[in-house]
Amino acid sequence: MSGELMSSIDDVRALVVHQLELLWAEPGLAHALAPIMLWGPPGVGKSTVVREVCEDKKIGFVDIRLAQREPIDLRGLPVPRGDTVDWLVSAEWPRDKESRGIILFDELTAADRTLQVAAYELILDRRLGTLYQVPPGWYLMAAGNRVQDRAVAGAMSSALANRFCHLDVTPDVEGWLVWARQRGLHPEVLGLLALRPQIFLDMTSTDVQRGWPSPRTWERVSVVLTHAKGLSKSHLRRLVDGLVGHAAAAELMAFRDAAASLPDVPSMLEGREPIRVPVRSDQCYALCAAVAFHLWRVTKRATALEVLFDLLSQLKADFATMLLADSVRGRSDSEVKSILSHPRFGEVRKTVGLALAGRLTRETDALIKGVLDGILDD
Repeated sequence: MSGELMSSIDDVRALVVHQLELLWAEPGLAHALAPIMLWGPPGVGKSTVVREVCEDKKIGFVDIRLAQREPIDLRGLPVPRGDTVDWLVSAEWPRDKESRGIILFDELTAADRTLQVAAYELILDRRLGTLYQVPPGWYLMAAGNRVQDRAVAGAMSSALANRFCHLDVTPDVEGWLVWARQRGLHPEVLGLLALRPQIFLDMTSTDVQRGWPSPRTWERVSVVLTHAKGLSKSHLRRLVDGLVGHAAAAELMAFRDAAASLPDVPSMLEGREPIRVPVRSDQCYALCAAVAFHLWRVTKRATALEVLFDLLSQLKADFATMLLADSVRGRSDSEVKSILSHPRFGEVRKTVGLALAGRLTRETDALIKGVLDGILDD
């Protein structure tokens, strides 16, 4: 969507947290605070980021898939009471006035007009007639695909659209790689996407009615690779192909072949195997991804850090910078300091250290940058 301001998943997370904290600090703003509508292609992480904010904040999360509902699911079930009718409102709506959370109307653009109309009152007025009122600690959001995404998507009425704050979500491979490393996704997926960010999300070079590359499908590929024991190469290729399509699957399998000739990284980090720096760039990407993945998982942490600095001194500066950044991003305060305050950091301070400072442009890098600035100023 040319000319429009795009938002990364990190941007979305920061803005949702801001809206929540503002709502909780000033409950009287509940009706004035605009709900956020997230627009973006399938699989980019729109609903996932909302769910993760709720998990991080330890608050409730209600996911309403409008395309799978009927209007009566939102409004309630009519029950005759003599010569009148009462309405039974769904139990999924939060009742506790002291509770906090997010109600997400997912797939809003896939819902037909009757469902959108049924959702109007809840989204616009935070209530269902006299039957139900959304507790003041709950924030309302929605998400949907755009028409150009070739997903099930229709037009949103102007009355409903005018109520939202609209954010266009863009795929952000660098932010996703930080997220993926924190969750232990397979290093071969991380290495490939660092090498070939163009295939992180690609709806143009494959049949989108079949498997195609997206953040969601790469996460599922990681699960396949993690549990590939017992699968033949041919069968593994079929599973990967079915998730991300022919072209991306071919690239991943070629990347796996390149990574297969690398030393056993956990053994190398524990000092049981010598360091071997490959010449080919694809193998260097694979090695750096594997080292960043296993660095915090081996038992001999002190030895692993020594090996890390040996490796940083042997790698070309661009790969050394990437490895150092990948090793500290998303880690705890103590882990960041164990590397950046290591006695051997001085060996790479003028080359890799200064280059690393230039890579720390994300808000989530604030901790690393603070530690690094203090070291570089000494």
